[in-house]
Amino acid sequence: MRIASFRADDGSIRLGVARDGELVDLVRAATMLNAPEAREAPELLRDMLALIAGGPQALERVSQLASAAPEDAAILLSGARLLAPIPRPAKNILCVGRNYAEHAAESLRAAGEQAPVGQRRPNIFTKAVTTVTGPYDDIPLDASVTQKLDWEVELAVVIGQSGRRIQRADALKHVFGYTIVNDLSARDLQHAPGLQWFTGKSLDGSCPMGPWIVTTDEIPNPATLHLTLSVNGVVKQADTTAHMLFDVATIIAALAEVMTLEPGDIIATGTPAGVGHGRTPQEYLAPGDVMESAIDAIGALRNKVVAAGG
Repeated sequence: MRIASFRADDGSIRLGVARDGELVDLVRAATMLNAPEAREAPELLRDMLALIAGGPQALERVSQLASAAPEDAAILLSGARLLAPIPRPAKNILCVGRNYAEHAAESLRAAGEQAPVGQRRPNIFTKAVTTVTGPYDDIPLDASVTQKLDWEVELAVVIGQSGRRIQRADALKHVFGYTIVNDLSARDLQHAPGLQWFTGKSLDGSCPMGPWIVTTDEIPNPATLHLTLSVNGVVKQADTTAHMLFDVATIIAALAEVMTLEPGDIIATGTPAGVGHGRTPQEYLAPGDVMESAIDAIGALRNKVVAAGG
């Protein structure tokens, strides 16, 4: 399934299942079918975190509702106001830095550094929850804060089952689904004196996400997905998740070695080569630029950069 969060006409947030150009409004479907969820568990129809926490039974019930929904329970996908699938994550987004060899090389060249030998663990940092924004929302650019806003398309993993000390062989069993993020980065802040990755990665609205979460039954193998990012129609990044230095299962196992992963946790798995900071000459985003971030089997984000306050 492709499960989205969207803003209904009454202003409320609801969950919907995307299919064939339509979005099944789960609240409307449950009401029209007189389903018990409409009375007993309405949060499962409105809150992605509640649905994920509900486990396989909740997901199966949503699947049944979507399959049985009358035509009047669906709206045109083109007219839906999609939000980030998890509009307000419970925790910071966990991110993996330099997880593709060519991107690691271009980043180190730009910083005048040498590539480390024998990296044994993923490089982990986080983005603040206030970075999260919708799949088609505008991205604010405050020129007084950064002059070097950069793009990074990434596969994101959404944890479904809690776990600590998860073995790599079992790691994918803990995944609820996958989505897309654009890990927008202020390179001048990120590379300021000291370790400033968190501030450089945590500008408000700097993590468009979506357009939905695709459940694992539709993506049994996350190591074969093709990623692209274009700016104003020009492709800047193109690669496959097969080229990750640390694959999804390895990342999950590494994180679970030191922390408990919980339902709804989001892990951004790193970006391929082609970022603006690594180009010669370097390229950065400006107001009016439009980014399209796509991953096959999931979909695409489309975000326009606007001057802050514009």
